[in-house]
Amino acid sequence: MAIDLPTVWAGIIAFSVLAYVVLDGFDLGVGILFPFFPHRGDRDLMTNSIAPVWDGNETWLVMGGGGLLAAFPVVYGTVLSALYMPIILMLLGLVFRGVAFEFRWRTIRGSIWWDVGFWLGSTVAAFCQGIALGALVQGITIVDRSYAGGWWDWLTPFTILTGLAVVIGYALLGATWLNLKTTGSLQARARTLSMITGAGTLGLIGIVSLWSPFINASYFERWFAFPAAYYSAFVPLMLAGCAFALWQGLTADKHLQPFLAALGLFVISFVGIGISFYPYIVPTALTIEEAAAPDSSLQFLLVGAVVLIPVILAYTGYAYWVFRGKMDPEEGYH
Repeated sequence: MAIDLPTVWAGIIAFSVLAYVVLDGFDLGVGILFPFFPHRGDRDLMTNSIAPVWDGNETWLVMGGGGLLAAFPVVYGTVLSALYMPIILMLLGLVFRGVAFEFRWRTIRGSIWWDVGFWLGSTVAAFCQGIALGALVQGITIVDRSYAGGWWDWLTPFTILTGLAVVIGYALLGATWLNLKTTGSLQARARTLSMITGAGTLGLIGIVSLWSPFINASYFERWFAFPAAYYSAFVPLMLAGCAFALWQGLTADKHLQPFLAALGLFVISFVGIGISFYPYIVPTALTIEEAAAPDSSLQFLLVGAVVLIPVILAYTGYAYWVFRGKMDPEEGYH
C-alpha cells in the first residue's frame, strides 16, 4: 500500500509545532509571570526550574520550520510573506529572552533590567505566536500560489484576541510548572496564579471557539453540520474534563495533575484547530496535497525524520527525567 507522504509530513510538522507549544510554552510562561514575583530569590528559582530544558525545547521550533520549508515550500513562502512582522518580532523576542536569561546572572545591580528583558521577550514571543495563529485561522489571501494580501492583514481584532489567549495560556502553563517544581510561598503564589490564568484561558478558548466558525463558512459546517457535529462535540467535552482536572488538582494541592491538565487544554485545542483546517494546510487556499513538495523529495526527507525525531525525543525525555522532582533552593544554574 502506497504511503500518503504529504499527509505523513503534515502530521510530522503538526507534531513538531504541538511539541514546541507544550514544551516551550511553559518556560515562556515562566517569563511572562516575572512581574508577579518581584523578589530576586524567587526569580532565580523560577529561571533555575527551566534552565536544564528551555533551550532544548526550542528544537521543535526549528524542526517545524525546517520541515515546513522542505516539505511544503509554497506554504513556507506564502505564510511567511503574510506574517513577516509578527514572525520577525517573535524571533527577536526569543533572542532577547535568551540573552536576558544568561545576562541576569552576571550582574546584581543591573539584573532588574535583564529581568524586564526576560519578561518582555517572553511576552512578545508568545503574543506574536498567537497573532500568527489567528491570522492563519482567519485566512491568508493566496493567488497563483503567491501571497496577494496586504502588509497589515495579520492585524485584526481576532488576531489580537488569539495573541492574548496564547499569552494567558502560556502563563497558565508556567504557573502550573512552578506549582510542580517549587515549594513554599513561591508554590502557593503559583497555585493562585494557576487558578486565575486557568479561568482566563478557558474563557478565551471559549470566545475564540465561538468566533471562529463565523469567520469561515467551512469552519461552521465542520463544527455544527451533521453528522460531523457528533464527532466534533467530543472536543468541548474533553476540554471540560481537563478544566475539571485542573481545578480539582489545584484545590486538592496536587502538583503534577494541574500541569498535565493545562497541557491537555493545549493539546485538545490543537486537535480542534486540526479539525477546522483539514484537509487544508492554509485554510480554504491550499490543501495538503496541493502544497506538498514532490514525493521523491518527501521520501528522501522522511528517512532523515525517522532517524532524527526519535533522537530528539530520547534526549528530551532524558533531560526531563534527570531533572525531575522539586527544585533545591540551594542549587541551580549559574
